[in-house]
Amino acid sequence: MSITLIMLLVFCAITIAIGFATRRGNDSVNQFVLGGRSIGPWLSAFAYGTSYFSAVVFVGYAGQFGWKFGISAVWIGIGNAFIGSLLAWVVLARRTRLITRHLDSKTMPDLFGTRFNSKNLKLAASVVAFVFLIPYTASLFNGLSRLFSMAFNIDFIWCILAMAVLTAIYVIAGGYTATAVNDFVQGFIMIGGIIAIIAAMLRINGGFMGSLAALSQVTDEAASANPGAFASFFGPDPINLLGVVLLTSLGTWGLPQMVQKFYSIKTEKNITTGTVVSTVFAVVIAGGCYFLGGFGRLFSVDVAKQGFDAVIPTMLSNFSPVFIGIAIVVVFAASISTLSSLVMNCSSTLTLDFLKDNFIKEMDEKRKLFLIRVFIGVFIVISSALAIFQSKSAVTFIAQMMGISWGALAGAFLAPFLFSLYWKRVTKQAVAVNFAFSVTIMVLNILVKSSFPAILQSPINCGAFAMLAGFVIVPVASAFTKKPDAELVAHCFSCFDEVAPAPKKRHLA
Repeated sequence: MSITLIMLLVFCAITIAIGFATRRGNDSVNQFVLGGRSIGPWLSAFAYGTSYFSAVVFVGYAGQFGWKFGISAVWIGIGNAFIGSLLAWVVLARRTRLITRHLDSKTMPDLFGTRFNSKNLKLAASVVAFVFLIPYTASLFNGLSRLFSMAFNIDFIWCILAMAVLTAIYVIAGGYTATAVNDFVQGFIMIGGIIAIIAAMLRINGGFMGSLAALSQVTDEAASANPGAFASFFGPDPINLLGVVLLTSLGTWGLPQMVQKFYSIKTEKNITTGTVVSTVFAVVIAGGCYFLGGFGRLFSVDVAKQGFDAVIPTMLSNFSPVFIGIAIVVVFAASISTLSSLVMNCSSTLTLDFLKDNFIKEMDEKRKLFLIRVFIGVFIVISSALAIFQSKSAVTFIAQMMGISWGALAGAFLAPFLFSLYWKRVTKQAVAVNFAFSVTIMVLNILVKSSFPAILQSPINCGAFAMLAGFVIVPVASAFTKKPDAELVAHCFSCFDEVAPAPKKRHLA
């Protein structure tokens, strides 16, 4: 406990110091929310990666899907790295950076509103983001509960409060720059920690080959009738495995807090470096987490009574105090980095897209900054309260909302966002229809899940379906609705053909 506490205190001190060291110059919304669009490649890459992976992945998803799919869960990490990171940077980064600067858009709802000249679309997108990012934010706290109980034997509420206060201090003080710098530090902590934890886990079961051999002897008739399924290439349930890969990999393309990382890219070189760094980071972190979870069945876990969230903590309980301390700091760092990204996105969206022009007509730069900072605190308080309520009651709805939130956000935003960057014919009506479809199907998945086909009763599979359906809904609805204004489209797409040393769609500067 002493070792872990010392590690946490050092981590918190560094985090707060960075927040205050980067507070200067945050006198404009552009600087506070986007870092002046001048964040370097390593900071951008780590900001993307640490926002991607949190305690939800390390404790929740790695434990649950590692238990269900065995070693084949590593495919989720591979998908996260090469679809969710590499391909996302290649397809989205350059065009997102160009069009958001050209249209002076600071959030995804703002981009939709300007791209289609529609205040209603901007308002709808901000409501969707607000409604579904809040439970997503609250779910971050759930992954920490068992780990802190194991390490400190204290009430979970103290962990929530510590995480909330720490995040509020450095984000309110330093804005996006503080978040990016802290993400960089936290990213290295996550990399070193996950490598150390995997090494310790494998040592317990006789190394990699010994662990794999032991896993091949595990049988579970309810999961698979085939012996050795949990040590096989595609595992006991490849169809549901594919659904998880799709939602957690391709889904990031439509998450506002992930896409916003591309807004702050500074130069062309940043894209090349950021692509490589973020992909390597995802291979290590996502691949490592699911690899670790894949061996969960080698440890004594009563999933029926304790739930899937007990898998990773039970594995870690077999480690020495030093490695338990490392695991606590890794999960804490992962959660803090994702939480900071989410509250920054929520507060800027509510201020700039929901309140501005709709409820507060006159809003100067100083007032915008004040409200963004206020709402950072408000969102942290709300998400903390939801997490505490869930931990103190028998209600599991909030914990389950992680899959619902991700599915609704990715389903609503991914296809419209991608088509908006590449296709001139997409219409605002098509975007609105896609918003309505995705939100409706995910809400129905909560309310009347039993009425869905068996494969879509899972929030993960339903989210993946909503996301893929958008690639049909948007072009079909666009074909049957009025063409967008040609002058507006020409203005939006002109940024891609402006000539610098080369067309900007191939070179930023």
